[in-house]
Amino acid sequence: MLIAKYLWINGAIIFIVLGSIHLFYTFFTNKFYSRNTHVNAEMKSSHPILTQSTTIWKAWIGFNASHSIGVLFFGIINLYLSINHSDSLQADHFLLILNILVAGFYVWLGKKYWFDVPFTGALITLVCYVLSYTLILIYH
Repeated sequence: MLIAKYLWINGAIIFIVLGSIHLFYTFFTNKFYSRNTHVNAEMKSSHPILTQSTTIWKAWIGFNASHSIGVLFFGIINLYLSINHSDSLQADHFLLILNILVAGFYVWLGKKYWFDVPFTGALITLVCYVLSYTLILIYH
């Protein structure tokens, strides 16, 4: 179904955009720095209990980068599947439900831990995916 395909594509694109912005912000801006410069300095000189071979700051940057890549992967793989293997994706209820659950988890994270932009983006994706899946169930 074409509408279901385009809903899935739109949801995937939202995650690609959010993941790209997050990756850019992580490495090329100070958007994820604390407004309190003392906190930044402490993070750069503090080590986690787990190991002395990294700092809280390096872990913070690494976590943000790996989060970005995870969001990008989620978006890219869904975009790829919806464009190139739409019939297979629409026939695979496991993948459809798994992706809906992952999008739902991002919505929960956004509401509980983040701020309006990622929450809203994840929510729109979730709505697109649920609508898409509903149409697939109705028309297949």
